[in-house]
Amino acid sequence: MAQMNMLQAINSALDISMSEHPLACIFGEDVGYFGGVFRATSGLQEKYGKHRVFNTPLTEQGILGFANGLAAAGAPAIAEIQFADYIFPAFDQIVNESAKFRYRSGNEFNVGKLTIRTPYGGGIAGGLYHSQSPEAYFAHTPGLKLVVPRNAYQAKGLLRACIKDDNPVIFFEPKRLYRASIGDVPEDDFIIPIGKAEVVSEGSDITLLAWGAQMEIIEKAAEMAKQDGISCEVIDLRSIQPWDVETVAKSVTKTGRLLISHEAPVTCGFGAEIAATIQQECFLHLESPISRVCGLDTPYPLALEKEYIPDALKVLSAIKQSVQF
Repeated sequence: MAQMNMLQAINSALDISMSEHPLACIFGEDVGYFGGVFRATSGLQEKYGKHRVFNTPLTEQGILGFANGLAAAGAPAIAEIQFADYIFPAFDQIVNESAKFRYRSGNEFNVGKLTIRTPYGGGIAGGLYHSQSPEAYFAHTPGLKLVVPRNAYQAKGLLRACIKDDNPVIFFEPKRLYRASIGDVPEDDFIIPIGKAEVVSEGSDITLLAWGAQMEIIEKAAEMAKQDGISCEVIDLRSIQPWDVETVAKSVTKTGRLLISHEAPVTCGFGAEIAATIQQECFLHLESPISRVCGLDTPYPLALEKEYIPDALKVLSAIKQSVQF
């Protein structure tokens, strides 16, 4: 074990993946000698060469078009989109090509070796073009897997699982935690399975569900609620597609209440899908309406970022409302 922040853990996972497969390539804007805008790929070009870790032109559509071709040829393609806000020019390549390659050919060809890394979310005073959480756009598309880690340990194990998976995966990295999340991480290889939520702490009165950077918020809210005698079960969804309906439903059946929190705007955020599914699965066990504490239905503001982002006090207020319903 070694103390790593999330960036170091991601770098370690990439290093292992590059050494594991001689055809694996890392590419994106400034990922080469510069090591990426956040330095997640630092040192990898020097170690594996410019032919395997290289910069691309500033064209996200081109990055993913190239990635699809490379992955279709059987090489592990690890593409970086510098900010999740910039992923939209590549939207067509991802949802119409990456997600449908296997389906359109009857599995004659696929891009299962494709992993797309991208930093998402707010908390860094990045304003409207460097703070968005676009996971729900891609959750709507069959053929893609979506994964979001909450800390350094999870980042390494989940990224390794994404790269080894036989399906195209988007790996959303909470940029606010890149250097803030520090913990013990195995230096050797390990994998955390995709599609399995984790019960971080058990409770009896209400289930709190989130992913990525929002986990820190709901854990803090759970501690605050504990002082008021409210027992919270805290779950990290980890995988948005596929998502672990069974674990969440089992928890809600026990507690009778569910609160979902995410940074993305509330309308059509992935929390809405979870709420609809759990209402169907657990209707007779619910003691109160399912709550959502999410971002606002506005562009992400710079000056009013603290008002926009769901924080522990907002979550605590919603917990009390649910329990007292």
